[in-house]
Amino acid sequence: MSYKDYKTRVKIKAEIEDIYAALTNPFTIELWSGYKAEMSTEPNSEFSLWEGDIVGKNLEFETNKKMVQQWYFGEQPEPSIVTLKIFEQKNHCQIELVHTNIPEGDYDDICEGWNAYYLGAIKEFFEQE
Repeated sequence: MSYKDYKTRVKIKAEIEDIYAALTNPFTIELWSGYKAEMSTEPNSEFSLWEGDIVGKNLEFETNKKMVQQWYFGEQPEPSIVTLKIFEQKNHCQIELVHTNIPEGDYDDICEGWNAYYLGAIKEFFEQE
């Protein structure tokens, strides 16, 4: 089985604390995703998003800066790691995503998911008029 990595950056007009909450707070996640979320900022806690479509383990948090997770793709020898970093800029913030070891068969769906339903949905949530 082969794997691919995905990297992207998204600019969002919002406060850094609000973006961090959108990534880590189950109530805020439900607001932008439309689904109940199981999430906490406890390292080694498991999380579940979109009614279990995305599940994994939380590895590391830096408040208002960074979140690192392992996403589960069945029985996979190499862990698939998601690192989200938030940077404050003049009048917006930037989220940098690095997602490693995505199974090749899931790659297109995962990339579309990040852009349309995850980071894209967070951007839309904060920037709607």
